[in-house]
Amino acid sequence: MKVILNQTVPKVGKEGTVVNVADGFARNYLFPRGLAIVADKKQIQALGKRNERVAAKTAGEKAAAEGVREKLNGQTVRIPGQVGAGQGKLFGAITSQDVADAVKKQLGVDVEKKKIALIEPIKRLGNHPVEIDLHREVDAKITVEVYDPAAPVEKPAPAPASDEDDEE
Repeated sequence: MKVILNQTVPKVGKEGTVVNVADGFARNYLFPRGLAIVADKKQIQALGKRNERVAAKTAGEKAAAEGVREKLNGQTVRIPGQVGAGQGKLFGAITSQDVADAVKKQLGVDVEKKKIALIEPIKRLGNHPVEIDLHREVDAKITVEVYDPAAPVEKPAPAPASDEDDEE
């Protein structure tokens, strides 16, 4: 039976595609859960119009995401973290929510926490590369610098003055 998928179904197909499935699978699983509809001529025509609207919307979203990528790419976000004595390990962890809040506060860009790709929370001081999924095809890469707010700020050592007259 040919059906149009309303949502992406694993191992079957993506949303908006016409797929051929077993009759029982369609009647007993896809239709009751609202995952698919029967693919007749009228529904296929409606699908074509819907795909055009979705393509236009996606193009606009992609352009907006590329603009945000230009603002974010290569930027560094500083986040303070409480550290144990001389270990460099944090008491807590820096999560994607912490990164999202810091990006909004420091760079002025609102990013959803689910779009921040942290494999696991950050638990050490230092610089950590983080990828932000802005769109299906657009990613931004930022650096998250986790620092100890209690540690003294390191100032660059002054360059020694070269006094050539003193060497005589």
